Amino acid sequence: MKLSHVQHLYNRVGFGITPKNLARLSKKSKINVVNELFDSSKKISVLNVDTSFLKGKTYKDFKSKERRKELQKINKKKVSEFSIAWFLRLNNPSEILREKMTLFWTNHFVCKSKNIVFTESYNNMLRENALGDFRSFTKKVSKEAAMLVYLNNKQNNKKSPNENFARELMELFTLGQDQYTEHDIKESARAFTGYGHRFKGEFNFKQKNHDENEKTFFGKTGNFNGDDIIDIILKQKQCARFISEKIYSYFVNENINKKHIDEMVNVFYKDYNIEELMRFVLLSEWFYDEENIGTKIKSPIEFLVGINTVVPYKLKKPKQIILLQRLLGQILMSPPNVAGWKTGRNWIDSNTIVTRLRLPSVLLNNAQIAYSEKGDEEALINNLEKRKLRRNTFIKVSADWNSFNENYKNESNKELVNHIITSKINKGTAEILERNQQLSKRGFVLQLMSLPEYQLC
Repeated sequence: MKLSHVQHLYNRVGFGITPKNLARLSKKSKINVVNELFDSSKKISVLNVDTSFLKGKTYKDFKSKERRKELQKINKKKVSEFSIAWFLRLNNPSEILREKMTLFWTNHFVCKSKNIVFTESYNNMLRENALGDFRSFTKKVSKEAAMLVYLNNKQNNKKSPNENFARELMELFTLGQDQYTEHDIKESARAFTGYGHRFKGEFNFKQKNHDENEKTFFGKTGNFNGDDIIDIILKQKQCARFISEKIYSYFVNENINKKHIDEMVNVFYKDYNIEELMRFVLLSEWFYDEENIGTKIKSPIEFLVGINTVVPYKLKKPKQIILLQRLLGQILMSPPNVAGWKTGRNWIDSNTIVTRLRLPSVLLNNAQIAYSEKGDEEALINNLEKRKLRRNTFIKVSADWNSFNENYKNESNKELVNHIITSKINKGTAEILERNQQLSKRGFVLQLMSLPEYQLC
């Protein structure tokens, strides 16, 4: 398999690749490289944090206002801990493809919870089903406590149907906009009545709250429940198309190629097997077309984890992991709304591009970064009056330069360019890099990761 193709594959299904692993895999055929990816992701390593503070607690403990506030404060801290734990997992994943797919589904089946038990359960459910059957996956999503609370389906009962989940199920999770009627939403909401959960998050179907009358949905009539609605939705070929387009946009190119999507739909619609769809994509010739290489703007998480792939680093203050994500515009476990993060060019604005270009040097040199009190922007500060509105902090990092030196010991600075940058380099940048060939490898790689071209993969 071509070096550039292996590199492209690991940029999209992972967060980059070391020269040693690149050299090893380039000696294999494409099908063997892809098979290795799937084989290494068969295992499911659940992610947990310590939740012993809830041991022995019942819903009665939340009745006291004072006690409730205390438990909510601990829950909030634990959700942040979980976010940090997942970021660390992404930096050192044993199941690379599964973790990248989990990251993808997080921005598809978007959900947010302040309850650590619900958060943990939901994230692990995404991980467990990331390469499985989309039909059962969607049904499990509908029954998770985090989702029941987030989209108000917990309040959905026959006397007063709540349409939030029913609407987003079709618009954001399965079909896309303008693929259903308001009548379909109302009938779907009636089918999902009675869905609830117990104190620890277990799904609890309350029969007395369920509307048992006939519903007419997408032209079919019956005493449908939520699972029936999902089955009917998946019979629409549009569902297979919608998911295929989302996967193509994330892993291949935001510019949709209808011919490629048609091919994916023919594979996916048969049985909604996510693994088979991903195998088809990663083994296709067009996945490795030049037009798809080095054209995707890295998400903040891909950017931060990608730096770690080149120079492994650890933040001495774990909370600064959240700070960095906030400055770049993507905090794990904290999507902006049910539509999730807007990707592509939306990741970059005048503030975040400055942060991105400076961050490799800040991270790997224990440098100082300035940010606003609210944390919604970051910039170089020249105006003394504005300086009063900002906070400065040192990002304290332990960078493993020994690992970098070992991994890249056989790479010249010129070879380093092709390994670190996969997008096309403009003439001016190429001339600067040519003039700086005499820099130390450490200085040179910092310069490479500070280029606009490094924002692409």
